[in-house]
Amino acid sequence: MLKWISFLYLMIFCFGFVPWSVEAATMNTIHDKNYKEYTDFFEKVYQTFETNYYLPPSRSIYNHFLEKFNAKIYAQLKSEGKSDDYVRWRSAWYLVDALKSKEDRFTQFYPPKPAVKFQHEALGQKIDLGIEGQKKDIGFLVTRMEPRSDAYEKGLRENDLIVQIDGMSVKELTQQVIENKLTPLINTQVKLAFLSSETKKQNIITAVSKEYFKQTVFLHPVPVEGVFCLDVPKFNRSTGDDMFRFLQMIQAQRPKGLVLDLRGNPGGPPLAAREISAFFLKGGEEFAYFQKRNAPKADLDVPVIDSRYQFTAPIVILVDADTGSAAELFSGIMQFRGRAVILGVNTAGQILLKSMFPMDDGSMVALVTARGHYPDGSVFSFDGITPDKIISDAPKDGLINLAAAWIAMKAKQ
Repeated sequence: MLKWISFLYLMIFCFGFVPWSVEAATMNTIHDKNYKEYTDFFEKVYQTFETNYYLPPSRSIYNHFLEKFNAKIYAQLKSEGKSDDYVRWRSAWYLVDALKSKEDRFTQFYPPKPAVKFQHEALGQKIDLGIEGQKKDIGFLVTRMEPRSDAYEKGLRENDLIVQIDGMSVKELTQQVIENKLTPLINTQVKLAFLSSETKKQNIITAVSKEYFKQTVFLHPVPVEGVFCLDVPKFNRSTGDDMFRFLQMIQAQRPKGLVLDLRGNPGGPPLAAREISAFFLKGGEEFAYFQKRNAPKADLDVPVIDSRYQFTAPIVILVDADTGSAAELFSGIMQFRGRAVILGVNTAGQILLKSMFPMDDGSMVALVTARGHYPDGSVFSFDGITPDKIISDAPKDGLINLAAAWIAMKAKQ
C-alpha cells in the first residue's frame, strides 16, 4: 500500500499526472450531453458583457472560469444532485461575479424566478391588491391603501372595515390567512365585503390582483410650523406624479421650506430623478449625463414646467449609506446646483446606468452599462455623495426636526 502511494506521488511530480477524481470530473464534463449547451450559455453571458458592460471584460478571466468549471464546479454541483438548470445558473453566477469589476456592487446574474422579482423591484412595481391592515374582533381594519391598486379604484379606503373575503367571514380568519388572501397571484379576482368608514354602509367589490406602481412619496409630520417633510423611500415611474400631488398641497399653505427624506432610498430609474428635478431646478439646464463605453454621452436635462408648479423655498435633503442610484443622483445634482443642503452620511456610491438583459431560459444578467457624470464632466464618486454636514448618530425624527429647525431659522434671516 505504501509503495502504491509513493508511486502516485512520483507520477504527479515527474509527469504531471492528475489524480483520477479531477481528471474524471473534467472528462465527464466534456462528454456530458449538455456540455455544449452550458458553454453556449456561458459564451452568451460573456458576449452580453462584451457588448454592454461599462468596462471591457477580460477574455482570460472567462477562459479561466471555463477551466474551473471543467475541473471543479461541474463535478461538485453534479455530486450534490443538482439539475442541469441549476448547474447552468449557478455557474453563470460564478462567471458574472468573476467578470465584473471589484467596485461594482450591482452587476448580478439572476435565475428566472429571482429575475422576475428583481425586475418588479427595480421598476417599483407591485402585484397584489394593495391593501394593508390589522385584524380586529369585528373585521379587518384597512390601515393603508395603494392609490394605484384595483381595490382603491373600486372604492376601498383607509379606515374601512373588511368583513368578508370571498364569502368567508373575516372573524374566522387569522391575520396571516387574511394577508395571504390579500396577496394572491396576478390576475386573481377577490370578492371583498366592507363597511365604509365614511358612509357606514356595506359595499361589495371584486378586486383584481394586478401590476401597478407603488406610491413612493409620503407626508411625514414635522413639529415646526410652515415646514413640511416628504419621505421618499423609493423612486419609480410614478414618483413624479406622487411628488406633484403633495407639492400642490404644500404650496397652498405658503411653506417656509421642505425636508426631503431620502434615507434608505435605494433609487430607481434615473429618469425619475430627472422628472422630479423639474419642481426644484431651472427648466432646460443640464441635469446630468451618462456615458457608455465607446459611445457618446447621453444627456439628461431638467424638464420645463409651468413656473406655478415650481417649489422655490429652502430645501434640506437627508441621506444615508443606503441612499443609492437615482436617489443619490438627485441629491448630488441638487447639491451641485446649490439648491439644497444635504445632511447625513455619505451615500451608497451607485450613480450608474443599470440595464437588465434577459436570457432565452428566463434568467437575466443585470449590468452596469455607464458611469454617471455631473454637468461639468466630473464623474460621480464610488464613495457616494458627501453631505454638507455629516451627521451619523441622529434618530430618524431627530434629523428631520433638526433640518426643519434650520429651515425655520433661515426663514427668519
